[in-house]
Amino acid sequence: MKKGCLITFLAIIALGSLGLVYYFYQQNQKDPYTYQSVKPEINDIIKKAVASGSIKPRKEVSIKPQVSGVVENLFVEAGDVVTKGQKIAKIKLIPSQVNINSAQSNVELTKMRYEDSKRELERQRKLNSQNLDTEQAKANYENANAVFERQRSLHEQGMVSDQELDNFKLDAELKKSVYENSKINATNRLRQLEIEMDIRKQEMNGAKNNLQLLREGATSNSKQVSNVIVSTMNGMVLDVPVEEGSSVIERNTFNEGTSVASIADMGSLIFEGDVDESDVGKLKEGMALAIKVGAIDDEVFDGMLEFISPKGVNEDGTVKFKIKAAITQDKTSNSFLRAGYSANADIILDKREAVVSINERDMILEDGKYYVELVKGDQEFEKHEIETGMSDGILIEVVSGIDTSTQIKLRSDPGSGN
Repeated sequence: MKKGCLITFLAIIALGSLGLVYYFYQQNQKDPYTYQSVKPEINDIIKKAVASGSIKPRKEVSIKPQVSGVVENLFVEAGDVVTKGQKIAKIKLIPSQVNINSAQSNVELTKMRYEDSKRELERQRKLNSQNLDTEQAKANYENANAVFERQRSLHEQGMVSDQELDNFKLDAELKKSVYENSKINATNRLRQLEIEMDIRKQEMNGAKNNLQLLREGATSNSKQVSNVIVSTMNGMVLDVPVEEGSSVIERNTFNEGTSVASIADMGSLIFEGDVDESDVGKLKEGMALAIKVGAIDDEVFDGMLEFISPKGVNEDGTVKFKIKAAITQDKTSNSFLRAGYSANADIILDKREAVVSINERDMILEDGKYYVELVKGDQEFEKHEIETGMSDGILIEVVSGIDTSTQIKLRSDPGSGN
């Protein structure tokens, strides 16, 4: 009896085990995940290139002094709006004593030259007024002319031949030419001395102005004080890198000078950025840009591409090309674009408006053809070929094969819960 119960018990266990094995086998034949479905939608598909860069003024100038010295006064600060000719700063000169001594010596030398030329001019004017420099030539001419008249009288009496009379006549005419030339030379000499005196006077005034400039930083007849720095354009002061008491160096051939202020026209801004070499071949001047500024989250600025660099620059193994685009600011906007803002620009390469589209991840690529899985029933799907168009990297245009009424399988990662 005990043996029969044991056999029965073992038989029950064997049957139960077989049942469990069959159950798990059936479960393994089923897909353990539940897939969702989605319908194609009507969307605008935009193919674009992305450029990263910053906002810059189209025109920005650096104001530098004409003289070296120490900043005595600053009349502006960053953010001020200035006009052309407005005072920016005043420089206190610290001249070298050697340069001052040299300038003083030059003043004395040019003054002596001026006085000499002035005396010579006065002497020539006196000679001209008394005709002293032409007196001898005049006497020679009058004497030769008197001799000619006597000889002509004798010729009429037959006492002088024609040839002899001609010789006396020629001599008188030559003496007359010499007399006329002497008068012209006297006048020219006077004019030359007047010009020379003016030159010497200008040299003297220049030497005096140079001495005054070294001592005071300005000249008495100058419209603009050289030690007062003024703005060269209308605009906004972006930066004043010096302070009162700072030493500055003048701009010259050998030195670019110390920048006292940076001024820019903030009414004309551009976007300057870099584009990858894979996209630059698709760009053309005049293309539209959508510019997003990192510091302004809720606004997109319009732009137009106006420059593409012909030369690329290698940055960390990637070739980048510089681009520039004019920014169009909406007059109703309250956002103020500051120079140096970092920004990204979307350059629109192509666009499809109101087309049937699906997510690229919901497609299957096999043998160069694209497929989707159509919903045929509860968790039942059928592979169906479609024809695609333009893609923006996320959405892709469906040219034919399905429409917005079609249900397709949402091919997300099963582990995500779909």
